[in-house]
Amino acid sequence: MVCAKCTIHRHARALGLVFDDKHRWTPAEDAVLRARYPDEQTADIARDLGLNIGRVYQRAGALGLHKTEAFMASDAAGRIQRGRQDPRMVAHQFQKGIVPANKGLRRPGWAVGRMRETQFKKGRPAHEARNYVPIGTEKYDAKRKVTMRKVTDDPAVFPVMRWRPVHVLVWEAAHGPVPAGHIVVFKKGLKTLVSADITVDLLDLVTLAENMRRNTYHNYPQPIPQLIQLRGALNRKINKREKKQA
Repeated sequence: MVCAKCTIHRHARALGLVFDDKHRWTPAEDAVLRARYPDEQTADIARDLGLNIGRVYQRAGALGLHKTEAFMASDAAGRIQRGRQDPRMVAHQFQKGIVPANKGLRRPGWAVGRMRETQFKKGRPAHEARNYVPIGTEKYDAKRKVTMRKVTDDPAVFPVMRWRPVHVLVWEAAHGPVPAGHIVVFKKGLKTLVSADITVDLLDLVTLAENMRRNTYHNYPQPIPQLIQLRGALNRKINKREKKQA
């Protein structure tokens, strides 16, 4: 039972033509699916309809179609059912009592054929090895706008945590660890990105609350704080209207 459109789809697929992703199922295609899906392989149905197998599964689910118990019990279903597969499959299955060829052999080191050249090697993963830089390397952090220095290669430490701000390292070298709830910042107008120029006298230890007060927009002269608030309110109105229209 094959409709004319199904035949066109099948020939088009054989020629490598791709249909529009927004496929609309016709009553004739639905009839084919209802008739064939319960007792045939889905891949065969998809090929004859000229569709992706995933679309056939989706449509079958939407129509409430299921494979029959007889089909699922047959070899065509491809399910593992010992003793019921093709004799060639049964002949190559592990039988009870068979001893694996590599039993008792220690790894790493044991290898046959090309195993040795394809085994994982000791050391860093390839994606880390390509980007590796030694401890002490410095870089500019565009988000924090400070100079960072690599302080460890410990694989247990998440890569981004292996770098620390240079000005914090300078402060800790002189005073010890930064207390909880505090942050090390540059004094106003003394910030520098040159690590050799960063000294303790350029730095301040402040609480997080004090740091927030220093950077709040309320420190700007009027009417700038009011304009910032108005811009925020305007952006919220625009976002709310765009969500309603979406």
